[in-house]
Amino acid sequence: MPINPPDRSRDYQVLDPALLGRPVHLLPTFAARFAETLGEAMASPAGRRYWGAYRLTELSFERAPEQAGLRWMGAQGRFGMAAVAFERSLLLGLLEGRYARRTPSPGAQRDLANERVTATEERLAATLTQQLAGMLDARVAEGLAMVGAQAPAEMPPGQVTPAAAPGKAGWVIRVALRVAQDETDSLLWIGLDQQLMGHILQGLMAEKGSSRSTRGASEPLAASLHVKLDGRLVSKEITLAALFDLKVGDVIPVSVGRADVLLDESRLFTAAVAEHKGKLCLTSFEDAE
Repeated sequence: MPINPPDRSRDYQVLDPALLGRPVHLLPTFAARFAETLGEAMASPAGRRYWGAYRLTELSFERAPEQAGLRWMGAQGRFGMAAVAFERSLLLGLLEGRYARRTPSPGAQRDLANERVTATEERLAATLTQQLAGMLDARVAEGLAMVGAQAPAEMPPGQVTPAAAPGKAGWVIRVALRVAQDETDSLLWIGLDQQLMGHILQGLMAEKGSSRSTRGASEPLAASLHVKLDGRLVSKEITLAALFDLKVGDVIPVSVGRADVLLDESRLFTAAVAEHKGKLCLTSFEDAE
């Protein structure tokens, strides 16, 4: 009976040829900073007015979702277009907390297909889209300031309009929210156009540069690599029976000759064993071959 292998498409990061040479590996750094900004905003008195009992549990970069039925709303900022899509259950849960003044029921099953989209739901989605785009805009500006890049003048996010879903090769920020009493996450996604993604990566160049600055520009790479060498001073073969017959106080006679110098269990050198100020030292290294 054939068994379908598990889908591990999200277990690894797919390389985007258009971004080769860019600090894509530092995107988790930006995600952590944006998560801090979003978490603080949601927990503030003004934020609780819109986000209610929901709290941030995870924020990460990933490829655009292929989930059908998502409605994308876009807000143009000074660094590019941010398109936001909410799970329908998340929006309805936020509406319950905002207008019905009750915490969304954990794990409650609803027939969303038969619930029409109201004007109130659309207004809430537009308001939250503007909030998210504004917070993202501010975080991108901070990153650009760190590298001394010229940024356009500050401006509020533009009017929210319907937007196209990001392509399969597009990047999104996946945001997972959860009510305290629930065990499952509700999701929203923030799509990034190429201009906005480029500004995010530009702001991460400072992180890329700082990691390189720990090694002097003229210092060769070999001088900064550290390896662990093990010295094997002595080895002796005995029978298994003799090993089991050993008792406290027994002496195993050995003679110390040249020691083996190992790198990850590979024998590289032999060396003479010497004593210096009460310590055993290795000297007179010779290639093992």
